[in-house]
Amino acid sequence: MKNNIFFKYFVLLFSLFLINCAKDKNNTPGKGNITVIADKSFKNVTEALTERYMAFYPETKINVRYAKEDSAFEDLLNNKADVIIMSRELTADEKELYTSKVDLPFQPARFAGDAVVFVTSKNSTRNSITLDEIKKELLSNSRKMIFDGASTGNFNFVAQKFNIEPQNVKFSVIKGNEQIIDQIDKYPSSIGVISFNTISNPYSKEAATLREKIKVLSVIDNKGVSYLPNTETIRNMKYPFTRILYFLTNEGNFGVGNGFIRFSCTQIGQIVVSNEGLQPYNIFKREVQMR
Repeated sequence: MKNNIFFKYFVLLFSLFLINCAKDKNNTPGKGNITVIADKSFKNVTEALTERYMAFYPETKINVRYAKEDSAFEDLLNNKADVIIMSRELTADEKELYTSKVDLPFQPARFAGDAVVFVTSKNSTRNSITLDEIKKELLSNSRKMIFDGASTGNFNFVAQKFNIEPQNVKFSVIKGNEQIIDQIDKYPSSIGVISFNTISNPYSKEAATLREKIKVLSVIDNKGVSYLPNTETIRNMKYPFTRILYFLTNEGNFGVGNGFIRFSCTQIGQIVVSNEGLQPYNIFKREVQMR
């Protein structure tokens, strides 16, 4: 996942800083107030990053609000948010809309590898699922797939993965990834669709409790190879439903928004991502000389 995208992003930030530093002297990376909107499936990593940033910069306030991905994008365009977190790819029309309304180059700041995970009851006899089976269920009247809602991060990514128009996907809804886990036993033949981030933190008692309630299905790709979601299969992009989380902002100066994005994409923020059990997008090498 190594990429020089974050370097290009920092060059852009520096240019914006030189152009706009006089516009708002009260909004700096270390002082100010912004709103970040994220899908609830990214809640754990969002909270970890924002809390860490505010601990480093006590004079900043990051107000986190959770909304469906499509709503978050609209709020960014309408200046109701300063930063949003996305996972799905924007369409060509959406990218053009972003550059025209926000008046900034479309430059997503990628910061973490996450995944969409398929889970069942602990008592289910099923241990895996094929890509063909998933697509078939998405178009089936049985509605065995349980999502946390339409237009959410999990729903958007899966629909986009199979190139299915959202209105053609047939599914059941239980609002909230945690609620899907809590209630999956009531629907033994159903398959819950949640984010890896909901259960990925290896140090969290809450995440451990959630993991104990479910069986995570391995996904069999079109070559017949089975993959479970974990940091290794996410890092090498082998798990078929690996997704990359990224930031978008409408902040034209180098304020709290761009400061927070830079923080999240560089080493300290990437350690936070790793502690959440996700795969850091920007991997920093450590070289040790032995004498």
